[in-house]
Amino acid sequence: MKWLDALVQGILLGGLYAQYALGMALMFGVMRIVNIAHGDLVILLSLLGISLVAALGITPLAAPLLLVPAGVLIGWVLQRAVLNRVVKADPLPSLVATFGLSIALQNLMLQIWSADTRSLSLGALSSMSIELGSIYVGVLPLAVFAFAVALTTWLHLALKFTKFGRALRAAAADSDAATLSGVDTKRVYALATAIAVGILGAAAFCQATRTTVAPADGGAQLIYAFEAVIIGGMGHISGAFLGAMIVGIAQVVGSRADPGWGILTGHIVFLLVLALRPQGLMSRT
Repeated sequence: MKWLDALVQGILLGGLYAQYALGMALMFGVMRIVNIAHGDLVILLSLLGISLVAALGITPLAAPLLLVPAGVLIGWVLQRAVLNRVVKADPLPSLVATFGLSIALQNLMLQIWSADTRSLSLGALSSMSIELGSIYVGVLPLAVFAFAVALTTWLHLALKFTKFGRALRAAAADSDAATLSGVDTKRVYALATAIAVGILGAAAFCQATRTTVAPADGGAQLIYAFEAVIIGGMGHISGAFLGAMIVGIAQVVGSRADPGWGILTGHIVFLLVLALRPQGLMSRT
């Protein structure tokens, strides 16, 4: 039962990581934009949500209604003001630009919120659980996982069947040809980044309610998202979800074997996949 419980808890943790990974899959896997500030945006939105709930006196459950639009706005401005100027076949310019943004965001958050850890309490919901046989499953982690499944399904269908999805895939494949076909690539990229960071708004709420956040935590979220996307296969939304599950399970199983091996086990699994199948588990090649 110990290992079955570890498997279940790992899947639920993967639901949280999947929300980091979906935005990364959209930007890195589809648009080939390397956003080093990805994790810092999660933390920024988490801290913003915690502050807004305290300042406005609203219920914490209303925080996503503020954070998702805030994420959409940040993503749109980021793409229009910065990333559209550096989007090229070479990913290095976007990497350098977002690395600078990451450093700036970390320092900004330290100035505003200091280095203290914070969280968003949902009261009794935070500790509520349901019994499945001899295993207890938290209601909040279960809700986070269910939302991740719904979000993955929606994003996969949107990219595959909508006009926006076709335009984005065309622009990512060959921006010049897409422009000649009448696609406004800058607008499409801005909308895609707005969606990606909007997803991080939901992820930020889940992060703040499931654990604590501090300005320096962005690097860890970036690594988990990156590992999930690479494990699943670049360009695969469902692959990013699968990769997140694998990272989550590896971390929990590793921590049950030895408390000091949790995070490391996830990294080891990532390196094994990278060595044995560098194109990702769901890649067609």
